[in-house]
Amino acid sequence: MTGKNTLPKGVFAAALTPLDGSLAPDHDAFLRHTRALLEDGCDGLAVLGSTGEANSLTLDQRLSLIETAAAGLPRNRLLIGTGACAVDDAITLTRASLAAGIFSVLVLPPFFYKPVSDDGIFAYFERLIGSTADDRLRVFLYNFPKLTGFAFGAPLIKRLHRRFGPMIAGMKDSSGDWESMRSLCNVAPEFALYAGTERYLLDILDQGGAGCITATANLTSGLCQSVYQAWHSGDRAAAERYQAQLSETRLAMQQLPLVPLQKAILRRLSGDDIWTRMLPPFTPLTDADEVVVSNCIEALNAGVETA
Repeated sequence: MTGKNTLPKGVFAAALTPLDGSLAPDHDAFLRHTRALLEDGCDGLAVLGSTGEANSLTLDQRLSLIETAAAGLPRNRLLIGTGACAVDDAITLTRASLAAGIFSVLVLPPFFYKPVSDDGIFAYFERLIGSTADDRLRVFLYNFPKLTGFAFGAPLIKRLHRRFGPMIAGMKDSSGDWESMRSLCNVAPEFALYAGTERYLLDILDQGGAGCITATANLTSGLCQSVYQAWHSGDRAAAERYQAQLSETRLAMQQLPLVPLQKAILRRLSGDDIWTRMLPPFTPLTDADEVVVSNCIEALNAGVETA
């Protein structure tokens, strides 16, 4: 197996998916939003993740959005969500990503049947990777036990890495378990661990992690990048100051489901009704939630001033 992981380190937004009037992905709006994220401080983008409502989209819609992303965005800065309960759907999506020239994919474990064993998850990834026959593939595990019911531990990660080498390139850890996250930062050679929330951005960098892949970077990417750049330059005081504001902003945004909340904030900030649309089971926020939206916008504005 040849090559190294070339996905950038730093700040990744788990990109929202704008929807048209029929609740299908709006490709033009998607490109406008994702290009703005790259301009506003993101080192890369995770497309078709849980924040992008990928598991509520059809397979054809996901395949079409992969094509749009590959044609309109820098492919070496993209991480495509290709996980699916049906392993053959995951294979189809992963092959499409590879064919489009995007070699980094973010893969949830199959998330319906519970409990499942490490052996079962290993078999899933063995079939997925074995069916692609492309040494350029870089798989990033997606650890989100709250939603999937399964947590990736060190024994399984090491087993996968021994079998597939650099193809098991890293992980997005959305477990919220800092001690587990810390212990996995150096679990395997060249294994890049990204925190699933910017609350742990500075902490993960201190432990040798790669950065963050986070939903709320749809709105906080500039402040996330301030933390990363201050850490990278060795300005500890600035990094801690930015991180404190970043953590405060993230906590303010965790009061409501992040997809409806962020779309409501973007609707308020942009005036664009496209952000009122989301797929079930998500529903728009109620009038009673508007105070949270206002508080989050205040926190975001304070973060801009800090940065």
